[in-house]
Amino acid sequence: MTLLSGKNALIFGVANERSIAWGIAKAFHAQGATLGFSYAGELLERRVRPLAESLGSTFIEPCDVARDEDIQQVADKASAAFGQIDILVHSIGYAKAEELEGPYYRTSRDGFHLAMDISVYSFTALAGAFQPILRPGGALLTLTYYGAEKVAPNYNVMGVAKAALEASVRYLAYDLGPRGVRVNAISAGPIRTLAASGVSGFKDMYRHFHRLAPLQQNVTIDDIGGTAVYLCSDLSARVTGEIIYVDSGYNILGFPIPPCD
Repeated sequence: MTLLSGKNALIFGVANERSIAWGIAKAFHAQGATLGFSYAGELLERRVRPLAESLGSTFIEPCDVARDEDIQQVADKASAAFGQIDILVHSIGYAKAEELEGPYYRTSRDGFHLAMDISVYSFTALAGAFQPILRPGGALLTLTYYGAEKVAPNYNVMGVAKAALEASVRYLAYDLGPRGVRVNAISAGPIRTLAASGVSGFKDMYRHFHRLAPLQQNVTIDDIGGTAVYLCSDLSARVTGEIIYVDSGYNILGFPIPPCD
């Protein structure tokens, strides 16, 4: 018996084999979950479908999370395919490239709305659409970053969006708690994903991270996958509304100092 045997998990946000969502999917599969995937657009389908099929998934559906009708359509299809969903993973975030460099006060109104819609509201919208088919004892999981709490230069509007996402985790945990559904987030250390590559200066930050973090190790998608299994299994049956850091301890530091060579 593995930790997720008999559980149905639907994963939003796989872009390629370097995606955090893919690390979570692999970990879920290893623990016996039945997986479903949703992707954004035809371009990503060419990448996502072979990955999903390699884990035995036959539920691979498109969804533009900026469209309520798309979200409801995926929820209806999931209901028909699985009956009930035990786990929903939201690994989605987006901001225009020009919003992720320079000072935050230059954020455009349209850019602010777009980042909040795709990165934050989509989690709330998915929770609302799927709540009728979430099995009691189920779990919702999203991905955040320390830039929600402290300034990460150039992260800008995404930092503000992640702060709103973390607040959403707490409110959704309160709303869904009476139904036995838990809602949590993982705050991941820097990982070289497609999304991270759009943040100006990310490569420099990534290069120095392992020297500053207490564990002096970079974070991998497999690290995130392991914590996701914990948060979505019965091992965390009484854990909800939490932000769990998987960042080699970086978040505990007040003033990072590189170790002496």
